[in-house]
Amino acid sequence: MDNEQKIQLFERTPIPKAVMTMSIPTIISSLVMVIYNLADTYFVGMLNNPIENAAVTLAAPVLLAFNAVNNLFGVGTSSMMSRSLGQKDYDTVRRSSAFGFYCALISGVLFSLGYTAFRQPLLQVLGADPETVTATADYLKWTVSCGAAPAIMNVVLAYMVRSEGASLHASIGTMSGCVLNMILDPFFIMPWGLGMGASGAGLATFLSNCAACMYFFVLLYVKRKHTYVCIRPSMFCPSRAIVMGVCGVGIPASIQNLLNVTGMTVLNNFTSSFGSDAVAAMGISQKVNMVPLQIALGFSQGIMPLISYNYAGGNVKRMKKTFFFTARLALSFMLLVAAGYFLGAGTLTRLFMKRETIVAYGTYFLRGMCLSLPFLCMDFLAVGVFQACGLGKKALVFALLRKIVLEIPALYLLNALWPLYGLAYAQATAEVVLAVAAVVVLYRLFRSLEGGRKQESLS
Repeated sequence: MDNEQKIQLFERTPIPKAVMTMSIPTIISSLVMVIYNLADTYFVGMLNNPIENAAVTLAAPVLLAFNAVNNLFGVGTSSMMSRSLGQKDYDTVRRSSAFGFYCALISGVLFSLGYTAFRQPLLQVLGADPETVTATADYLKWTVSCGAAPAIMNVVLAYMVRSEGASLHASIGTMSGCVLNMILDPFFIMPWGLGMGASGAGLATFLSNCAACMYFFVLLYVKRKHTYVCIRPSMFCPSRAIVMGVCGVGIPASIQNLLNVTGMTVLNNFTSSFGSDAVAAMGISQKVNMVPLQIALGFSQGIMPLISYNYAGGNVKRMKKTFFFTARLALSFMLLVAAGYFLGAGTLTRLFMKRETIVAYGTYFLRGMCLSLPFLCMDFLAVGVFQACGLGKKALVFALLRKIVLEIPALYLLNALWPLYGLAYAQATAEVVLAVAAVVVLYRLFRSLEGGRKQESLS
């Protein structure tokens, strides 16, 4: 995508077409990622061994912790790049991308070393007991000890490529790894293949992330004369403005993810006290619920470059129209999905494991979780706007409200009032409050931006 095409997309393309151009590849990529996560659960579930399935569930918080780095250097860098594009400051775009890439690489290596050094105490924190600890450790050996750097780098590279409007290429890179993972999963997991169980799922994930990284390296080499994404070591000399611009958005986004990991760890620890069947059912419900959640996230991430560019360029009217079109579309879809999930919760759970106790648990869990979807969608869109505009503090406040003030206390309270089953309703409790707050804050933000534009036009 050359410079004129970028300007055409960000400034002149009709909003519905621009939103769809950026969002649809991102959503498809997110869905493929969810499907490949479900593939792990599906093929491990086919072993009909709750211990292997529980291992994948218990390891999930560590893999989610990768997103802390992804958000720091992916969300932060892409926001900085898109805002610099809007200001036509192309040197800052290049230097920001180099900063994000090398920081992500260093962080991935440190993540692997840190997990490997403190593996035993971390497994206890995750809720692994003598029954599940071996399978969980085997899964994490491949996904973290070996695979942290490629897992982080391929996501950060996708963010950077998407920031200049190349959403399709970003999605192809992400999906290439996911598709390979789904092909490898049954061969590595099932008894008729290598028979590695959960460990095989981890190995498939590691190899697929390496493949995704290779796609992006080849893409950047081929497009080197037509892209502002730069990973040359000579460009890794960031100014204070770049560090503050990236970290001002990235650190709150990273903290938000760490809080998500904390919330999931608390949830898993509560659930694990009820046995491996409950843990397996909770894991299945979470992954099924991830499908619409990732669609909402895809809309939010897809429009971020459009919001950033027009915010930095002072086109508040186009920025607002982009948001409201996306909100109407995404919320309508989430309402339909929530209704379908509530009615079909038992059938969806039975697709993954047919043990009746797990199906019964999963039905209750999924019905509670799906109630949060429309409200969560609104929250994601609001946080996406804050990140796109460089308003990291507002995004951080929402993250603290979601987990520390609302959701984690709700887990303790609802589990005490309605043991185990109440856990599934904690997220909905938090998201309803946050959705109301999101509407209020966005209304004030748009009014202040319009007021600023009026002042400029008068002067």
